[in-house]
Amino acid sequence: MSQLIGEFDCKLDAKGRLMVPSGLKKQLPLVDADGLIINRGFEKNLTIYSKTEWDKITAELAQLNPYEKKTREFIRYFTRGASELNLDASGRVLLPKSLLEYANIGTEVVLSCQFNKIEVWAKDVYDNQLDNEPENFSNLAEEVMGSIGRRVDG
Repeated sequence: MSQLIGEFDCKLDAKGRLMVPSGLKKQLPLVDADGLIINRGFEKNLTIYSKTEWDKITAELAQLNPYEKKTREFIRYFTRGASELNLDASGRVLLPKSLLEYANIGTEVVLSCQFNKIEVWAKDVYDNQLDNEPENFSNLAEEVMGSIGRRVDG
């Protein structure tokens, strides 16, 4: 599930089921066999990973020191609410009610692909976030990405 691309406007049905858009499903060839994991995002959104990608993340978490309080807290909050998603015969997944409540998601959602994951946002929250784009996106790009590819002499 690496290098996912696209942004998809979707609607949940009355039961909280999401029809996976065909353009996204094509990027997830193993989804029927492997399944998906949905989890809380770092902001008030949800994040979907392939089972393979989730296994990589949890393997990294398992390497952290469980004797450190901050580590335990991070793992607890990061994995809280993580649930398996399975596509039904119609290509829908049922999103857990507790996660929908956490992210204040109603009927309209945006699926925003971010490399190895899919962020799930309430449409109004996502649109508001993008409306608050930094005045100078170029400066942000330089600050975040400016050191990539720079040669360090010494």
